[in-house]
Amino acid sequence: MTPLEILLAAINGTPAPRIPIFCNLLDQGARELGMHQRDYYANGENVAAGQLKMRARLGYDNVWSLFYVGKEAEFFGCQNILYAEDGSPNVGEFVIKSWDDIATLEVPDDITAHPAWAETAKCMRILRAEVGATHPICAYITASSSLPALLMGMDKWMELLLTGPADLRDLLLAKCAEFFQKEVAAYRAAGANVLVYSTPFGSAYFVGRKRFESFSLPWMKRDLAPGGVGGIVYYCGMAPFNEVIAQVMDELDINIHYISPLANLAEAKRIIDARLPAKGGKGLTCGVIDDIKMIQWTAEETRAEVKRMCEMGKPNGHFLFGTGVMPMAIPEANIIAMLDAAFEYGAFS
Repeated sequence: MTPLEILLAAINGTPAPRIPIFCNLLDQGARELGMHQRDYYANGENVAAGQLKMRARLGYDNVWSLFYVGKEAEFFGCQNILYAEDGSPNVGEFVIKSWDDIATLEVPDDITAHPAWAETAKCMRILRAEVGATHPICAYITASSSLPALLMGMDKWMELLLTGPADLRDLLLAKCAEFFQKEVAAYRAAGANVLVYSTPFGSAYFVGRKRFESFSLPWMKRDLAPGGVGGIVYYCGMAPFNEVIAQVMDELDINIHYISPLANLAEAKRIIDARLPAKGGKGLTCGVIDDIKMIQWTAEETRAEVKRMCEMGKPNGHFLFGTGVMPMAIPEANIIAMLDAAFEYGAFS
């Protein structure tokens, strides 16, 4: 079976030789090609080459079309990206400097015609041609409720959200929702088959249950309504969200959940598995290793954690082993140990 077939088997609960194994190596692509980050991310061919080369060498299942999270701000006029060889590029200057800027903020009519899309499109064409029929191609798309943090900074966004004028808040969110809908459609058309819906405000751990229901849930529904939830993965950064999984499955119909390493994985699996009959047998618990701790772990400690996770997740199937942001500081010996263990303990005998 191809990795894409293994992923679909895990979602559908049909037989497969092993669980899907995702490893999210992003900035490591520049190191793989011996390039500085600024040069690496300047060309979609580089990003595609880095993804394909790392996947081929290490053997995991997925590749990424993601350059860096701050790239979404470029569609709104951000021209200053900060690069660091030991971390991810980030927004260097916010496009919303005062609340007055919200009224003039423009969403591109066609994001695929915007200069910020050009290198992403190049990367996607290569990934689709090389592995589109056989491997999961992941895209990262920021929810409307979280995108303002990239446009004005988290402190100003929280000020507007909690104490600012409601009309300005809703105007900004409406523009961000419009952008999200265009972006997810563009990635689908380009060949992405795994769409990671990054919604940190979708965790009650971050905003509380009351605000989750009154604010986050309605805006998530607005984000997803036009294009549906096909291929959508619910992801709240590293924030735990077990408390809302059942509601997300019932109200948003999202059945693939990328569980925080801070959450109780066994509990998350029980919640999702309990709803499989109502979902036509379709659903997936994605167990995520604590890759921050991997920086200090030994290879043996890494293997032990992978074994523990697989023993919790494999029963009844519907399980994927994955990683979070995979910092550059993780020793490659630990990455190799993690993947070797995932293939070993993730096999169905």
